Amino acid sequence: MSYNIQLFSIKTKEKEKAADDDSFFDREENLVPFTGEQIAGLKERLLKYKYALVREDEKGIHFSHPDEDFGNALLTDKGLYFDANLSESSIFEVGMTASEFTDTGEFAKYDPQNEGWEEF
Repeated sequence: MSYNIQLFSIKTKEKEKAADDDSFFDREENLVPFTGEQIAGLKERLLKYKYALVREDEKGIHFSHPDEDFGNALLTDKGLYFDANLSESSIFEVGMTASEFTDTGEFAKYDPQNEGWEEF
């Protein structure tokens, strides 16, 4: 098992809030795609955070981190999915990293295990 934290376009957050639908995330068509520029920026930022590109496949771009507390990441055209180990330190590090990625105002952090959207 792992702890999953997600990053979506701010437009996905707005759409989900307006929908008020418990099954919103069950339908991928509800997620607003990232722009090419956003995908490139997220990929570059992951690399700066020392995530290593593992492979690209039909699911997206897979990353791992040499420090297991930072978990793994999957970048798709509609979301950035971080998987942390179930240790407190891993959940903290992955949560902080995802929060830092929202600093441009383009992205919103969603933690399905902890009340959903991060609000500031």
